[in-house]
Amino acid sequence: QVQLVESGGGVVQAGGSLRLSCATSGRLFGVNAMGWYRQAPGEQRELVAMITSGGSTNYPDSVKGRFTISRDNAKNTVDLQMNSLKPEDTAVYICYLKRFPVFSGATEYWGQGTQVTVSS
Repeated sequence: QVQLVESGGGVVQAGGSLRLSCATSGRLFGVNAMGWYRQAPGEQRELVAMITSGGSTNYPDSVKGRFTISRDNAKNTVDLQMNSLKPEDTAVYICYLKRFPVFSGATEYWGQGTQVTVSS
């Protein structure tokens, strides 16, 4: 069983920066995708950033130009650099992993989430 552990959340002022990290319990082999979702109270969970094992990335328009996702396959981590933060970025940020193993179907994993609060 793969476990995802997030860190780096906190409280920052508008315009500030935070760097979130997500560590896996073991090295990942083969095709996979990792990323971040966020969920604010009373709102739907939404994609923030995604990166594949091949390095392709995906961002919604709401964070393009401000957030950057990266991964270190040797360390089994994925990071999210968040710059120019806005109050509307306030949410619980949740790490996500999807694997495509050779002998079974795709599987998904979710972390527990880390709180990000941006004050005005």
